[in-house]
Amino acid sequence: MTNKILNLDFSNTEIAFKSKNNSELTTSYLLFKAIGINWLVKIGTPLVEIAFALHLPIKPIIKKTVYKQFVGGESITECELAINNLYKFNIGTILDYSVEGKEAEADFDYTCKETIDTINKAKNNAKIPFCVFKVTGVARFALLEKVNKNETLTELENAEFIKVVARIEKICETAHHNNVRLFIDAEETWIQSAIDNLATAMMEKFNKNQAIVYNTLQLYRHDRFAFLKESYEHALANNYYLGVKLVRGAYMEKERARANTYNYIDPIQNSKENSDKDYNSSLIFCIENINKISICAGTHNEDSSRFLAQLMLDNNIANNDKRIYFSQLYGMSDNLSYNLANAGYNVAKYLPYGPVQAVMPYLFRRAAENTSVAGQTGRELNLISKERARRLASK
Repeated sequence: MTNKILNLDFSNTEIAFKSKNNSELTTSYLLFKAIGINWLVKIGTPLVEIAFALHLPIKPIIKKTVYKQFVGGESITECELAINNLYKFNIGTILDYSVEGKEAEADFDYTCKETIDTINKAKNNAKIPFCVFKVTGVARFALLEKVNKNETLTELENAEFIKVVARIEKICETAHHNNVRLFIDAEETWIQSAIDNLATAMMEKFNKNQAIVYNTLQLYRHDRFAFLKESYEHALANNYYLGVKLVRGAYMEKERARANTYNYIDPIQNSKENSDKDYNSSLIFCIENINKISICAGTHNEDSSRFLAQLMLDNNIANNDKRIYFSQLYGMSDNLSYNLANAGYNVAKYLPYGPVQAVMPYLFRRAAENTSVAGQTGRELNLISKERARRLASK
């Protein structure tokens, strides 16, 4: 490799926040300030649940604050403003119907339909380069857990799982037909093998000419780099393109607690350094095999984002090569998203949407992650403070 010098500055707050006016910037500052208070997040979650249960009028407050920061709207139509605002700055949207925790067949059918609606919205639409769904959005968690253990299903469970596969295949087939790339999100380890098998089957079927379906690998797990290499060998042997979204992970505390409770080997890396090492090793592996692998680096980590950009430069891969995307969550890490897009890289923001009350589990998870991920809230606050000071000084 030539180790050419990369010109990429993630500390440029003028670019990072050019989509926000002063009022919006102040609102974001106050929100991250609140999220940074651990006890407030912990007591806020049950208080909001109680308020909804008592039918108290808190929806307008939530919609103007935390919901507005992290969510695009209650419907695909309501997301239009956020989609257009992101695209003004060359940032794409990943429409994500973020209703969680449902268990009824009618809910699963609705989520399947809603996901297909996002794909139809994305067809021939440069503003929406990807769509996404979680398998638990179309399947019962306990059923996936049983499949994951390779336990024998009852006749009713088998019929239920056939419906699950049919929903997933319908979603993936629609994506393939409309030429829309589709992420299958990663979830807890005790259902992930079942998800991996479903994702692999869909890639084998629909990725013959290009990567349409992408599986998601959580590199805070110590076995995922090996799994990436296995997935690549399987793609070669079965003549399809591998699509992977590389993330660190979102269930660390839950995973460790469960491993401790049931006395099995903790699936999580024993240090952040090892997680970072496997993440970057995965990026190297994907770039070395880019003719057969398409990747999305879903990360809020500045070092890994710069590392991938440097890999692309060293390997003479164009910034806008369609096989490589960077992605961050809507409302977070704008210093990465906007500076990468400004430099000509492919960037897409995860844009969750759904009814306010139904999306609250997602928002609670986001708030908890911001308090548990070392330095995340502090970074957001520092960057926003820097930009507010810059604007004040330029008056």
